[in-house]
Amino acid sequence: MNKPPAVDNRRAYLLALAAVLCWSTVASAFKLSLQYVSPLQLVAVAALVSTLVMGIVVTREGRWVELRVAWRRNWRWYLALGFCNPFLYYLVLFNAYDRLPAQEVLPLNYTWGVLLALLSVPVLKQRLWLQDLMAALVCYGGVLVIATGGNPLNLAFDDPLGVALALFSTLIWCCFWLLNTRIGGSAPVNLLLSFLCGLPWLAAALVVQGDWQWPPLAGWLGAIYVGLFEMGIAFLLWQAALMACDNTARISNLIYLSPPLSLVLIAILVGERIQMATIVGLLLIMLGVAVQQGILRRWIFSR
Repeated sequence: MNKPPAVDNRRAYLLALAAVLCWSTVASAFKLSLQYVSPLQLVAVAALVSTLVMGIVVTREGRWVELRVAWRRNWRWYLALGFCNPFLYYLVLFNAYDRLPAQEVLPLNYTWGVLLALLSVPVLKQRLWLQDLMAALVCYGGVLVIATGGNPLNLAFDDPLGVALALFSTLIWCCFWLLNTRIGGSAPVNLLLSFLCGLPWLAAALVVQGDWQWPPLAGWLGAIYVGLFEMGIAFLLWQAALMACDNTARISNLIYLSPPLSLVLIAILVGERIQMATIVGLLLIMLGVAVQQGILRRWIFSR
C-alpha cells in the first residue's frame, strides 16, 4: 500500500506554481496549434498522448487491479465520462478557440467553477447559497462584457456561435466532474478509463469526417504539448501539490494566477492585442469566482 506523502509546504507551492505555469500556456498552445491542425485532429492526438501519460502513472503506482475493479463496477459511467471528456469537451472547446480570439475563450472557460456550484444543487442535492447566486450574476456579467466587446447594453455579439461553444464547454466540463464525484475512487484511474473510453469516439469521428491530412511538424508538436501539459502533467503536478500541503485553500488560491499569466502569454506568443473588454470581463469573472469560493468574505473579515 502506498504511504501518504509527508507534508512539505515549500515543495507543495513549487509543484502548484509549476501546474499553474503549465495551465497558463495552454490557451496560447491551443490557438497556435489550430493554425496547423483541425480541432478534431488536435483532440485526437492530444487525447492519445494523455492516455499514454495516465497509463504510465497507473503502472508506476501499481493501480491496474484497482482499474479492473473500477471498470467492472462502473463501466457504464466510464462510457459516459469518455464521451464527455476527452471527446465532446475538447472538441467543443477547440472549435470555440478556432472561431474566437484566445483572450475571449480563456475567461469564458473560467466560469465553470460557478456553474459547477449551481449544477451541484440538482445533481448532488447540495444547498444553494446566496453567495452562489451573487457569484453567478457577477461572473456572467463578465461574460456579457467579453462577448459584446465591451458593449453589454447593445447585446451585439461578434460571433454568437463561438461564445455559445465556449460556454457549452463549461457545461460539459461540469457534467464530467459531477459524474466523477458520483463514482469516487482514484483520479488517475478514473481519468485513464475515461480517456480509454473516449478514444473510440474520436476514432469514429475521424472516420466519419474522412479528411485526415498528415499535420506538419508544428501541428504534431502542438498537439503533443497539449496532451502532455493540459491533459496530463499539469493535473498530476496539481494533485501532488494538494497531497503535499497542510492547507489546501492556500494552494488552491494559486489557480487565480493562471488567467492573467495566460493573457500575457497570449499577447506575446499569439500576438493578440488584449482588449479592455477582455480585462474588465476577466476581472468580473475572477471576482465572481472569489465570491463563490468565499475568498472575498474571508479577506474582508480577516482585516
